Amino acid sequence: MRAEDIQAGYRRWRERYEAAERQLAKAKNSVGGAGDRPMRRTTISGVELEPVYGPPEGADDPRFERIGWPGEYPFTRGLYPTGYRGRTWTIRQFAGFGSAKQTNERYHMILANGGGGLSVAFDMPTLMGRDSDDPQSLGEVGHCGVAVDSAADMDQLFAGIPLGEVTTSMTISGPAVPVFCMYLVAAERQGVDISKLNGTLQTDIFKEYIAQKEWLFPPQPHLRLIGDLMEFCTKEMPAYKPLSVSGYHIREAGATAAQELAFTLADGFAYVELGLSRGLDVDQFAPGLSFFFDAHIDFFEEIAKFRAARRIWARWMRDVYGAKTERAQWLRFHTQTAGVSLTAQQPYNNVVRTAVEALAAVLGGTNSLHTNALDETLALPSEEAAEIALRTQQVLMEETGVANVADPLGGSWYVEALTDRLEAEAEDIFARIIAMGDDGTITSGLLRGIDDGWFVNQIAEASFAFQQAVEKGERKIVGVNVHTHTVTGDVEILRVSEEVEREQRRALAERRRRRSQPEVDAALRDLAKAARSDDNMVPHILRAARVEATLGEICGVLKAEWGEYREPASF
Repeated sequence: MRAEDIQAGYRRWRERYEAAERQLAKAKNSVGGAGDRPMRRTTISGVELEPVYGPPEGADDPRFERIGWPGEYPFTRGLYPTGYRGRTWTIRQFAGFGSAKQTNERYHMILANGGGGLSVAFDMPTLMGRDSDDPQSLGEVGHCGVAVDSAADMDQLFAGIPLGEVTTSMTISGPAVPVFCMYLVAAERQGVDISKLNGTLQTDIFKEYIAQKEWLFPPQPHLRLIGDLMEFCTKEMPAYKPLSVSGYHIREAGATAAQELAFTLADGFAYVELGLSRGLDVDQFAPGLSFFFDAHIDFFEEIAKFRAARRIWARWMRDVYGAKTERAQWLRFHTQTAGVSLTAQQPYNNVVRTAVEALAAVLGGTNSLHTNALDETLALPSEEAAEIALRTQQVLMEETGVANVADPLGGSWYVEALTDRLEAEAEDIFARIIAMGDDGTITSGLLRGIDDGWFVNQIAEASFAFQQAVEKGERKIVGVNVHTHTVTGDVEILRVSEEVEREQRRALAERRRRRSQPEVDAALRDLAKAARSDDNMVPHILRAARVEATLGEICGVLKAEWGEYREPASF
């Protein structure tokens, strides 16, 4: 890019930065540390810092068209001209265990200690659309997340937490829509206008077929539900993000950085194609899509991955899907540090791993962040470990100066080369996915790859190669295959009492006894009828949630109408 074009871009950036500076100067503190952070920054030694850095004035830079300025297409350097100067990332700690009451206490602890938002972890029965008294739920209730059987559990989960003010992310996909409707009922019971709710629902069913394997129905009924949810939120809840496309689970299953990047964005493109097929305006529904990535231990590769993701998404949204507004071209993403990188051996080393991964996410421009606790490879995090994880982010935010300059690594030969390399690898994978289909769409190729087991095999091969490298000592992991001597004792871990399951079952039985069974029966009959029609399913599921129909009852009706998915054998 010629020097004069670079400087013209800088002047545009400066105008937007100064406008944002004036706006932020008027703002008060808001949840997540957004409000009155000073815009002017210095180093510890007193050196005043520019808000952004670029090529020397008067210098040409052939790379710069792909790099650009923060807040400008293709958004390689971030979505906002101010970077983190005015608004830092949201601290959003993933939490859930035992009963709704226990998890509610943990949420209050997180918010009281500076957490900016909430992220709900559900137990396995909830993730699979089962009630706590289902025989298949035995021994699993409350053990890897919170148990939610009906809207009454949501009431207790968010007791004392104003849902109109605190944003909540819910990591659930198979039964996402019924759980979402229970959340809406809890908000209504708090007196909140649901059209004003802001938050995120994962809903991403493709990643279940590819990696996580917590599905309920065959792909087409799931896609129908997702399309219904996109329509409902676009019309009724424009601030809410009904889809968080997840690469985290894909990476945790063993994918490489390039595979995580490509498979995740391909899933996102398929949801865009779904919205367009419903007749929705891409500039209206695309801002409701967000993403969820893994921050793994390879520091610079992760930074490059995040930068490449923003650039690829913006280009495809503009050039392939016709998005005209910047907000529809933005890739907003949440990051969680890599659970798979944590070790049971020498668990205190996990604090260091998490800090490094969190720093990569921040330097990559994440919009929100969860930092794992040191004991999560052993059990659900203890309160002490959860506090250390929270403080890790706060040290990064308040002490290190990492938020002082927008995209401080922009222009680094190494980082830009890695970004370009990952982008090229992702584009090659997109081409292969499209070629697997029969109509030139990403969606067709994804569905074929799921049916053929292609995605599962790709991840399995990558995972096997990594593990072989560890076992041969080619990939070093401290405390596992190198530097294994330790003086560290055992870590005290959190254990969920068996009484939690017994109490959850008792509460569910009492709830069933006290509700109006004729109203529940009528709502479930209406739901079955809607499943056989072309109606939008969300209002029908919401009706069932309002009368305390349980998650298992709602999902059971839908399974009876749509069937259950069975994964094809793949070798």
